[in-house]
Amino acid sequence: MSFLSVLLSREHIAGLPRRTRLLWRAGIILCLLLFLGVAFVAAPALVRADPTGSDTLAADPGAPVNIAWTLMAGFLVWFMQLGFAFLGAGLIRSKNTVNYFTKSFIDFCIASLAFWAFGFAIMFGGSKLSPGLEQGNSFIGYSGFFLGGASYDVTTVAVWFFQMVFAATACTIVAGAVAERMKITAYLGYSFIISAIIYPVYGKWVWGGGWLSELTIGGATGVRDFAGSGVVHMVGGLAALVGAAMVGPRIGRFNRDGTPNILRGHNLPYVVIGTFILFFGWFGFNAGSTMAATDLRISIIAANTFLAGATGAIIALYWNFVRTGRTDVIMACNGALAGLVGITAGCAFVPPWAAVLIGAISAPAMMLTAWFVERRLKVDDAVGAVAVHFGAGVWGLLAVGIFADGTYLGVKGLIAGEAGQLLLQVLNIGVLIAWVLPTAFITFWLMDRTMGLRATAEEELLGLDVPEHGMEAYPGQMRLEPSLRRAMPLTGPGEAGQVS
Repeated sequence: MSFLSVLLSREHIAGLPRRTRLLWRAGIILCLLLFLGVAFVAAPALVRADPTGSDTLAADPGAPVNIAWTLMAGFLVWFMQLGFAFLGAGLIRSKNTVNYFTKSFIDFCIASLAFWAFGFAIMFGGSKLSPGLEQGNSFIGYSGFFLGGASYDVTTVAVWFFQMVFAATACTIVAGAVAERMKITAYLGYSFIISAIIYPVYGKWVWGGGWLSELTIGGATGVRDFAGSGVVHMVGGLAALVGAAMVGPRIGRFNRDGTPNILRGHNLPYVVIGTFILFFGWFGFNAGSTMAATDLRISIIAANTFLAGATGAIIALYWNFVRTGRTDVIMACNGALAGLVGITAGCAFVPPWAAVLIGAISAPAMMLTAWFVERRLKVDDAVGAVAVHFGAGVWGLLAVGIFADGTYLGVKGLIAGEAGQLLLQVLNIGVLIAWVLPTAFITFWLMDRTMGLRATAEEELLGLDVPEHGMEAYPGQMRLEPSLRRAMPLTGPGEAGQVS
């Protein structure tokens, strides 16, 4: 898909005659249709499981309620994509709104196809979680491609749908960090790779019956990440850090001496609306990860999710109030999201009082990470995605090894008198970084070498909406001519980077 993005990019075909351009695009579309044809003709095997659900129902009369629960939770997680779109668009400048909404919408579509074709099989093949997922080993799966053959089953397809929306969430986290300067062709190319390879391989090790889920240290067996503080949020957050570092900061973000400038977003209501939607969808994210409505632990999970998110918001709000004397709703929103990320790994394993403490610590973990990324690494993260998802995600994984009380699946942490789980969680963090950091770097490097990561300075100053999409979110707003923009300093404390 990244290669397709190159072939369809403006730069690649701009110099060709019109007829040649049309033939070129037609050829690429034909190749895409052939790719889809493989899915419908070649992929299905001779063996099929239960595509109607009749056998599943006969074997388990409770299956319908569990499948319905899993799908409804998946719908909630899918709806979170709107929350990400509103949140990110509100935190950036108006001239890039169409670009951001486009990325938030299309990356989900690309991620879903990539996970359908390749990612799901790589991640869950060999797990035997449901029919059609029998083939694979502790490092990679190789059954369930295209949901064909034995994986053409009502249970397996429900699992795929729920896991697909998780993969798409990891993918879309990157959009905020690289906003306002990354070419959309490069971004969409990356979206395919993370959903087809980077996310599924690590996910296999933790959720797909892989080696991390079977490892034993100090009497504890298997790393624990119930709903994805690491698998989803740290993977997306670390990839976002790599992408933001490689594409470089926005014009005007840092002064020549390295001190940062604030490039304010354009729509505060978007930010609050997006946070509400994300908070709501998170109940599907966490409680839905039981994939069974008959697992009554869902009440504890939902309560823990709410308590951690609410606590994170309060801590961040008052932290900022003590520092500045003002109550900052954006800080509260980021604090809530950090609390939600922090509780995601341990929501099923900890008691409610621990969820409050986890949320309380998630907020300063997020703020410390944001300070480090901006002040020490000099990386421009446009919406704070790295701090919220990676920073709070690290704490979330550690929190399982500290607060798990042994009441669910026998998972015990330090408070229950066992240190083995904490050691497993620390090892897991190291493995995640060792996998995602180089693979994300290679991915963005390939994007840069083939199609280029960054828009031109003129396009960035004008805003990416018109150059890349030919439309504006707010038609008729006053803009500076490109000739005037070129006269502005590319760095420095001036307002050049803040013009909408």
